Amino acid sequence: MKTIALVGDRSPAVRAHTRIPRILDEIRELDQLDFDVYWVPTTEAADPAALTGFSGIWLTPGSPYRREAGGIAAARTARTAGIPFLGTCAGFQHAMLEFAREVCGLREARHAEYDGDGEDLIVELSCSLAGHESAVELAPGSLAERLLGASRTIERYHCSYGLATGRLDLLRAHGMRFTGHADDGEVRVAELPGHPFFLATLFQPELAGDGPHPVIRGFARAATA
Repeated sequence: MKTIALVGDRSPAVRAHTRIPRILDEIRELDQLDFDVYWVPTTEAADPAALTGFSGIWLTPGSPYRREAGGIAAARTARTAGIPFLGTCAGFQHAMLEFAREVCGLREARHAEYDGDGEDLIVELSCSLAGHESAVELAPGSLAERLLGASRTIERYHCSYGLATGRLDLLRAHGMRFTGHADDGEVRVAELPGHPFFLATLFQPELAGDGPHPVIRGFARAATA
């Protein structure tokens, strides 16, 4: 039996947390996939053994996490072990933090939502996206474009933080590919070429209203392949 870990601090107050299990149930039936789903709190995910044996890791929305290290560890485990990974909203943010710290050597990279010193890699957006829809341009040939079957999409958000532009070239130089951008050029999607499935979106596909989002279906298929 394949298993998917939903890493995050589950709360009935977070709309994404109530929708994600239902969406995965629907995908299980639609695509005839055989998998189980387990929530792993960030307080537990910081222990590397907590994610051993999972065939997919979804780093879910809901920042600030109770334990930042749990989100970082989840992204690192998926990246280094070749486990299919989906990071949405806060998951995107913490995946970028992990990559900056562990791959790019930017050890002082930090998320502005958390206390502490260092260089803000995840910063407050000049205009909050919470509760908004916005267009995303997808790079030709990217995983995101293949999943969506289009070069442009309208997506839903519920976040106020995004990736600072000052270190994009450093992340690119170490292999991160930014494959989705807003009309103003701000990054909205990132992926790792060569990984079985590593996709991070600042938008929240779990908030889409017309059936399971192609990004989530693609992740579930990869996790059960």
